[in-house]
Amino acid sequence: MRFVLRLVRILFTFWRFGVGEMALTGLGPRRLGPLARVLPLGRRFTEPRGVRLRLALERLGPIFIKFGQVLSTRRDLMPLDVADELAKLQDRVPPFPAAEARAIIERELGLKLEAVFAHFDDTPVASASVAQVHFATLRDGSEVAVKVLRPGMLAVIDDDLAILHTLARWVERLSVDGRRLRPREVVAEFDAYLHDELDLVREAANAAQLRRNMADLPLIIVPEMHWDLCTRNVCVMERMTGVPISQIGRLRDAGVDIKKLARDGVTIFFTQVFRDGFFHADMHPGNIQVSIAPETFGRYIALDFGIIGTLTETDKDYLAQNFIAFFRRDYKRVAELHVESGWVPPTTRVDALEGAIRAVCEPQFDRPLKDISLGQVLMRLFQTSRRFNVEIQPQLVLLQKTLLNVEGLGRQLDPDLDLWTTAKPFLERWMDEQIGGRAVWRRLKAEAPHYAKLLPELPRLLHDALARQAGQRASDESVLLAELLREQRRTNRLLGGVAWGAVGFLAGAVVARLVLLAHGG
Repeated sequence: MRFVLRLVRILFTFWRFGVGEMALTGLGPRRLGPLARVLPLGRRFTEPRGVRLRLALERLGPIFIKFGQVLSTRRDLMPLDVADELAKLQDRVPPFPAAEARAIIERELGLKLEAVFAHFDDTPVASASVAQVHFATLRDGSEVAVKVLRPGMLAVIDDDLAILHTLARWVERLSVDGRRLRPREVVAEFDAYLHDELDLVREAANAAQLRRNMADLPLIIVPEMHWDLCTRNVCVMERMTGVPISQIGRLRDAGVDIKKLARDGVTIFFTQVFRDGFFHADMHPGNIQVSIAPETFGRYIALDFGIIGTLTETDKDYLAQNFIAFFRRDYKRVAELHVESGWVPPTTRVDALEGAIRAVCEPQFDRPLKDISLGQVLMRLFQTSRRFNVEIQPQLVLLQKTLLNVEGLGRQLDPDLDLWTTAKPFLERWMDEQIGGRAVWRRLKAEAPHYAKLLPELPRLLHDALARQAGQRASDESVLLAELLREQRRTNRLLGGVAWGAVGFLAGAVVARLVLLAHGG
């Protein structure tokens, strides 16, 4: 019954904001066109479709707001006007009562709040879709931030996700374009993201890994986790104090070099991606601050580690080869890489895909470097590749989405930021590490312990191999000799049969002649 009531509310909200008509007009088959005209019941919508979709998701609550945020990152699937509007979704969720937050903390930690904190601020400093954050002071005087998962979120999320899965199946059945947008896969991806974010221990582990990776880069601060106070529903971390990066006026008044800040942001991102293959994938302004404390002045402060992107060595190798081909304007090689990686069906015409990629990339080279957007290039490549049934990998979509965030942020800070020039050293080093001499040397060093273990055993292994080879050769020769002997015996039997047949024939002829003579013939 609860499922039905929630579904009715969702469908009513979609009808109220014209989302159903939008879907039938833009995605539905032509035979459903009249239904799209009937559904409004005389209403006229003055807002654009993206605005109406955003308002509907906001009205439906935290889970749908989060879903809209995830949809806004799938620019390879969504129309650009809709994706741009959904990107405006913020976590405007009212906080839950402080008494509930206190009860959750005490239940999770198994201690009274006063036994853990000397002070706990009941007013949250941030309230998001799935959690809210309170500032506190530990008994030893350490300033901390306490992230608390919203109560009852798992049941609410599972209910709404079940409905989203149902709606996704309907869209696929009703619309050819809907199937192309792969709604079931998008919902499944959202399902995975959301359940990851519901585990604050996982988020704390992400933060710890990022902090370790960035330890030698004095451009960014990642809060330290208090592991003895981290559970699935509560996470206690070092308190960060800074100015939100969107408040450029305050940063400039504090004496922060804004142009350097823009370059540093690009450096941080490319270091995470190209060196570590482990990057913060939710780098919107709400999750980034800048320190103005004397000891860490001008450094980035990273917050919220629920969404992290990772790249495997295979991903890096694929991207490295694509970048090399792209810089050389070798669009045929880019197309071949799509086929070799299995991203497109093996029957795809390489020349057709090459032409589509050329149409996207070639105009970029006629523009000043500072005006070329890597994120836009990736996004347009994804959109162009869609008509070739390219399966875009989720980790690369996260990379493209984060790159768009970083570029937008960098150019907001410095409109003249030349992203290519800033990124070039990382790209060159990355390519060399992936396919150059340094890559060979790195792999040799990685395999050195294994080689060192095998080296003393090499003479014995060589002797055993030669012995096995000699034994195999002798065995092969024995098999061959036996086969020759069998063949010789078969030949002898055949020849014997022929000889005896000839003898029999001659004997028969002689007997017949004698019989004829005896009868006077």
